[in-house]
Amino acid sequence: MHPSAEAIGLAPALAAGLALAARGNRVSRPRLVAGTLGVVLVFAAFATELEPLANHTFLWAHLLQNVVLAEWAPALLLLAIPSRIADRASGFPLFRPFVALPLWLAVYYTWHLPWIYDTALRHPHSLLHVEHVTYLAAGVCVWWPVVHGKRSAGAKAAYLFAAFVLSSPLGLLLALIPRAIYPFYVHAPRTWGPTPLADQQIAGVTMAAEEALVFFGAFAAYLLRFLADEQASGAFTPSSNASAPGAGARPAALGAAPGSARPRR
Repeated sequence: MHPSAEAIGLAPALAAGLALAARGNRVSRPRLVAGTLGVVLVFAAFATELEPLANHTFLWAHLLQNVVLAEWAPALLLLAIPSRIADRASGFPLFRPFVALPLWLAVYYTWHLPWIYDTALRHPHSLLHVEHVTYLAAGVCVWWPVVHGKRSAGAKAAYLFAAFVLSSPLGLLLALIPRAIYPFYVHAPRTWGPTPLADQQIAGVTMAAEEALVFFGAFAAYLLRFLADEQASGAFTPSSNASAPGAGARPAALGAAPGSARPRR
């Protein structure tokens, strides 16, 4: 074990917060599983061997911690929050889509600027903790409109697609830049593993693939739900055209599908 402030402080605090939110209510099994998994992910990211690898040796390990805090854990934690608690917080300004998404992107891109990234790593007992907390807070904001928002499935699909498109360049840039851009990891002592440039390329590819899996996967799910809702409402059914005003007065030839055979005279 490699206990850190996130493992012995943040993870238990998250567990206590979920327990407090569920007090007096029966918690369904899916909510319990989601909340437990979210807390376990945060604990595992900062209590296992990943912690010293991220703080001393490999960029890919640090980026993995970042995506846990900014993407995976927030979504799972929000799924565990009861609806009555979510309804009370629905008016919070930072949970609005046009605020949450830019905020999350600003946090993500700012902390990955090389000089800020290196400064945080050189202050592991202060600034690095601030970085991790802001990732988690921004992640909660960006996922809130999806998990607890009242907008349609189509609006949520568009929101997730925007998140995917706008966040993907960061991982791709890290993978394609022909030199290592983080001096902290360039000069880190390595007795095994990839070179600094290969480490950065692995981190970038992993980050891009992870975001494609998470955000594009969620986008596809909501898009399918939107299409199913539209079909259920009759928007895509032939009967909707037949019931339109004047539809019954059309000549048979005009109602025929393109390429269909015309009646003989």
